[in-house]
Amino acid sequence: MKSQLINDNGEKTYALVLDDGDEAIASITKFAKEKNLNASQFTAVGAFSRVVTGFFDFSIKDYRKNKIDEQVEVLALTGDIATHEGTPKVHAHVVVGKSDGTAHGGHLLEGYAHPTLEIILTESPAHLRRKMDENIGIALIEL
Repeated sequence: MKSQLINDNGEKTYALVLDDGDEAIASITKFAKEKNLNASQFTAVGAFSRVVTGFFDFSIKDYRKNKIDEQVEVLALTGDIATHEGTPKVHAHVVVGKSDGTAHGGHLLEGYAHPTLEIILTESPAHLRRKMDENIGIALIEL
């Protein structure tokens, strides 16, 4: 992954370009830890060689995984970063398009860039923290 600061006037904006084979969530998380990001948002476009999305099932308090083991276009990817137990936590949703024109989406659990994923990430000077909601089973942003 390559990164560059492209704006620094109050809110920092970075461009991140994932290399072929880089896993999106792991790469964004690593960058967030290196830069100590506490309140950020991002969008991305590109393609994945394979992707795992999730649909949160409240009855089991866990994600039902949907795996796509083929090349897909990233039609929309958006997310945020907030701290959870002192560590930056990435939360992202994605819509991907298959070669037949169908679209699939959900919570992004894994996505492997192929040939690339281009991310624009904006960091706010604020701090956002997540706290586990035991009733739901998800760490939510606490305001």
